[in-house]
Amino acid sequence: MNSRRSGPPTAGKPAAPPASPWKASSERQRDRELKREAVIRVAAREFNRKGYHNTSLDDIAARLEVTKPTVYYYVTSKEQLLFECFVAGVERIRAAFQDVRRQELPARERLTAVLHRYGEAVASEFGWAMVRAEDQDLSPTMSRHIKALKSEIDQGIRRLIREGMQDGSIHPCDPKLTAFALAGALNWIAHWYREDQSLSGSEITSAFVALFETGLSPRAGVPARASARARLTRRPRRAGGGLLR
Repeated sequence: MNSRRSGPPTAGKPAAPPASPWKASSERQRDRELKREAVIRVAAREFNRKGYHNTSLDDIAARLEVTKPTVYYYVTSKEQLLFECFVAGVERIRAAFQDVRRQELPARERLTAVLHRYGEAVASEFGWAMVRAEDQDLSPTMSRHIKALKSEIDQGIRRLIREGMQDGSIHPCDPKLTAFALAGALNWIAHWYREDQSLSGSEITSAFVALFETGLSPRAGVPARASARARLTRRPRRAGGGLLR
């Protein structure tokens, strides 16, 4: 007669659960997202270096050391790739608006935080696409998408300016003109800034924002010439001479 019980074992090490196919799937998804991000980042650098029309998908594939069909696995066209570069930069500014919305600070401080993130995005590898994408020969649908996102950023800056005038942290001004002036100055960084500059993108942005906040008026009690000499002597000495090479 068989005396063994048919129930589950009561002693010994429990059997290991089978490997989850969902875990493997999520890892593959993360791997795909990382590779897609690398394609967009390299494309942004190539557009910045050579321009949109002078850059081909073959150039981008060569930089990545992959085949052209591999690039097509992550994007459908060069136009979509340019749009993705544009979005990658703009999303940093949109995130800044979301962050300051949760802060109980005067509107001027919230605007300053957004402008810092704006300038850093423009000084990044995505800056060229952010400010030049709309100038390229794009489809009407793509142009509308870009204009809508740019309008969202513009309206966000205007809103903070109006809120600043309401809470007294910003001097009365024309919100539209002020927003154009702020964004226009920061956008121009993308036309001349390169990563090999003596100052980082963050440092340049800080200098721009400080200029916006203080203006060009001389400081009280400090003669203009003496103030200028003091600023010149405080310039950091870096290789290559000057603040910007």
